[in-house]
Amino acid sequence: MLKKLRLQTLTIPWNLFLISAGSFIFAIGVKAVAMPQEFISGGMSGLCLLIFYWTQWLSPGILYFIINVPIFIIGWLMISRRFFLYSIFGMLTLSWAIDQINFTIPVHDPMLAAIAGGAILGTGAGITLHSLGSSGGNDVIAVLLNQKFNIRMGTFFFGFNLILFGFSLGILDVDRVLYSLVMSFVTAQMLDYVLTFFNQRKIVFIISDASQQIAEAINDRLKRGGTFLYGRGTYTRKQRKIVMTVLNNFELKRLEEIVFDLDPDAFVIIERTFNVLGRGFSHRKIY
Repeated sequence: MLKKLRLQTLTIPWNLFLISAGSFIFAIGVKAVAMPQEFISGGMSGLCLLIFYWTQWLSPGILYFIINVPIFIIGWLMISRRFFLYSIFGMLTLSWAIDQINFTIPVHDPMLAAIAGGAILGTGAGITLHSLGSSGGNDVIAVLLNQKFNIRMGTFFFGFNLILFGFSLGILDVDRVLYSLVMSFVTAQMLDYVLTFFNQRKIVFIISDASQQIAEAINDRLKRGGTFLYGRGTYTRKQRKIVMTVLNNFELKRLEEIVFDLDPDAFVIIERTFNVLGRGFSHRKIY
């Protein structure tokens, strides 16, 4: 079942669905929340909004298309042809959606609008980047930096937006810029959350006199592997086998039952991981 799901993520229809859904959600954040409040959404779409507010020239969707031309040349040369083609589709979808959406979300308080807009924008961007493409703009640069230098995408977006907002102070009033900064921060946090939501795992260390039985139960009942680490207690000076294993959130409760049924005096340490790559978990994403 898991193998079929992983293979599905590589199919063209699945990636086109993710890109379409993410681009449409992002467009709602831009057109239904950011523009009515005169916020800057951040990234290249935010740059297009800033140009639009300043000049009233063309529409944000058409401006987004024009600005993406040199960015896609970089994507073609430095990432992959597959990523380039998927991102062309995403960019066209987002440009079209921004121009077609003609409703607003009636949020009157600017702070609530900034939070809501950031949540919508981050969700849309995160869904799109779960695919093997993007919706263009800063996504292309963010993927390149993430692949080459392991810079988190949300971190790059927030840094770019700080510079963008600095320039916007000469065009928009300070209140709008500050609200936009709040929206950008929420967008970055939501983006990272959506990107890691399905990949987050728990790494568990189990210190017990029944470590062998616990390890066998993990193998048999959870169908998970583990590793024995060897350590010495600082108080007892006894050598111990420590069981280390990695699980998803749904398996954690079952693990607790297994451990404390076998050894009520066991000592369990649980830590959250950012991502786990390897057999049985996520695979390295190659664009």
